[in-house]
Amino acid sequence: MKNLIPKFLRSASLLPLSLAMAGAMAALPAQAAWEPTKPVEVVVPAGAGGASDQMARTIQGIIVKHQLMKQPMLILNMGGASGAEGQMDVKGAKGNPHKLMVAFSAIYTLPIAVNLPFNWRDLNPVAMIALDEFVLWDNAETPYKTTQQYLAAVKAAPPGTFKMGGTGSKREDQIITVAIEKSAGVKFSYIPYTSGGQAATQLVGKHIDSNVNNPSENIAQWRAGQVRALCVFSDHRMAFKDKITTDQSWADIPTCKESGLDVQYQMLRAFFLPPDTTKEQAAYYTDLLKKVTDTPEWKSYLSKQALKETFLTGTDFTKFLEKDEAFHTKLMNEAGFAAKK
Repeated sequence: MKNLIPKFLRSASLLPLSLAMAGAMAALPAQAAWEPTKPVEVVVPAGAGGASDQMARTIQGIIVKHQLMKQPMLILNMGGASGAEGQMDVKGAKGNPHKLMVAFSAIYTLPIAVNLPFNWRDLNPVAMIALDEFVLWDNAETPYKTTQQYLAAVKAAPPGTFKMGGTGSKREDQIITVAIEKSAGVKFSYIPYTSGGQAATQLVGKHIDSNVNNPSENIAQWRAGQVRALCVFSDHRMAFKDKITTDQSWADIPTCKESGLDVQYQMLRAFFLPPDTTKEQAAYYTDLLKKVTDTPEWKSYLSKQALKETFLTGTDFTKFLEKDEAFHTKLMNEAGFAAKK
């Protein structure tokens, strides 16, 4: 039997149902973006007290203060084997979005130095949030008040008499030490420690004659008048003009180049996720770190620790990593630190 209801009435009868369905669809919540569902572990491939550890704990405090993440953040120091312990831990945590790694130049130097089966390309890059400076420090009780005075004393002494302390072997501190030796025609005995904090303590105790710590690793001793900042390994003086000691700011420290020592070095401060994590998961942490770096507490931390604000993600971050890796490969080969394959 034919349907005797006119066509236009049949269409009209379906209209209320269509409107009701559309309204119901609009009322459904949008799919929530990914976020952590349990505590997030932040692996620091270095010992407690160093610059990476301090930075991670500062970020942890900012996140808690501003309630930027629902889940807690746990800091795990894994500095064994010069940081290889931490790097391999994160590499092995495939697909785990609740584990972050603090990255610095060891992501290049360790694989080159010991043939470690690790490459930053194995991980999921999140963001670079700063560049860290390095400073040549000596003990404040010595008579060497300038870079040239100190290096002249090192050169006049039998090779290896003066001790340079640093974090780990065949890493950034020793790379800089070798660069100083080649540029100035001197020779140190290099003493490796587990962290920059330990190298700072050893310098105050006069167990070493100098170190090339990051600003944050020697700031307490500098403020206390126990160590002296001779020069910074950068093309330009640091920008921070607030006084740290009674009469000096970071901006008052001359560059090593203007002090007659042509050596430059800066180190990335960045974060990575383990392999096989997603773009959405990386985007969550990128957004989180951006919120952290926009806080007044982070701006204050940058100023006090003399970190250069540099926020990079995505393609720009990857390009930086590729260029920085090539730079470190060149330095490692020139220093004779590359392991035979």
